[in-house]
Amino acid sequence: MFCLLLVMISLVSTSGCLRSFEEESQLQIINIDVMAKDVRSAFVDLNVTMYVENYGETASNNNTTLVLKAYSTRTGLLEIEKENPIGNIPAESTRKVTVPVNLPKKDGYRVVALVFEDGSRKSGRQITLNNIEDLQGSLETPGVEISEMDFMIREVAEKKVLIQNDIYLTNEGVGENENYRMLVKAREMDASLIADKAWTDTGTFEPDETVIRSVNLSVPDNYNYAVEVILWEDDTIVRQGVDYVQLNPEKEIDKDKRLQTKNIDSGDFVVEGFGEAPVEEESASEYPTEEPGTPGFEIFGALMMLCMVYFVARRNKDE
Repeated sequence: MFCLLLVMISLVSTSGCLRSFEEESQLQIINIDVMAKDVRSAFVDLNVTMYVENYGETASNNNTTLVLKAYSTRTGLLEIEKENPIGNIPAESTRKVTVPVNLPKKDGYRVVALVFEDGSRKSGRQITLNNIEDLQGSLETPGVEISEMDFMIREVAEKKVLIQNDIYLTNEGVGENENYRMLVKAREMDASLIADKAWTDTGTFEPDETVIRSVNLSVPDNYNYAVEVILWEDDTIVRQGVDYVQLNPEKEIDKDKRLQTKNIDSGDFVVEGFGEAPVEEESASEYPTEEPGTPGFEIFGALMMLCMVYFVARRNKDE
């Protein structure tokens, strides 16, 4: 995560009003602060904070609202407009009002704040934001998030294991994501050596949509690996994720925390025919059933056994 960035670029303001013919009012916007809350590849989330002062001797009207507008400095078009009720402000006090806005990360914006009382404009102030496209954090946040990873063994041969890495990508942005290059690496956890790596693309998909991108990596058997996923935009890393595959796990075997290696036979986990049509299950009626025995046979056998026991006991007694 990166720290909040103070924008406050090229402040251009009026002293209490935007136009000289605004009605006399005891309310005044005395300052505007803009902070970048989240910087993504195509959009930026801003917190615009306005400080409204009531320098009069009485409280302001309950029907007081603040309107925030953002105009593109390149086209002059209105990009966004938000209205927030602020209620009455006590005499000789200041009210802090924060409005979150989401804007395309390009060009610049003229941000205008207006105070209305009973529908009549009383005060206004504006600032200009330039070079929005240059905003960056320590690691720029794209719309795409690495939400989960799954691993399957596809093949084991000559002390090598072919692992299918299923990477779940979710678009958490406000529009279709960009197509990022994705690097997937298997790093042996003790020596930090790269066993294998592969490149692929994330592709583009809609907001809130989750897709799976699969990459096969071939690694030596009986080692533990950190599977690292890195998203690239040109020469910039925009997202990283990691998960683990343990082909030689350890377990704690006593209170002294001695570790014992558990032998894993990777061949036991090979997935064959993945993606093929499933085998049809047999219904219960198709299972073979035993033929019932001949009635009375069990009773006859039991009587014979009793007779034999009786004769043996009688013979022993006579002897």
